[in-house]
Amino acid sequence: MQLIYKIEDKTIWSNALSQGSYHGAPIDLSDGFIHFSTAQQVCETAARHFAGRDNLIVAAISADMLKPHLKWEISRGGAHFPHFYGVLDMKAVIGTYDLPLDANGNHVFDENIR
Repeated sequence: MQLIYKIEDKTIWSNALSQGSYHGAPIDLSDGFIHFSTAQQVCETAARHFAGRDNLIVAAISADMLKPHLKWEISRGGAHFPHFYGVLDMKAVIGTYDLPLDANGNHVFDENIR
């Protein structure tokens, strides 16, 4: 099973869990798709877009459960990023992990993110 990842505020994610679906962050709504990252991309995504922010989670999502609305499109640095054109059914969420900051203000990723 291929996993992709979404970084989100804990409160927003909790609300999505209770509703059973996630419509995306403001940038997702503006762009018309939900931005995801691969395991190889998620650390840089956190550093670029969530620097210094706490109260975050990383959600692991089954890419297979998002077909056919998951598209791999060129983005940052010419890399292909997973973009989901739809509303995320929370049944596709395999797990969530806290994304704390260390003493230097860097995010600390769970060892299960691979």
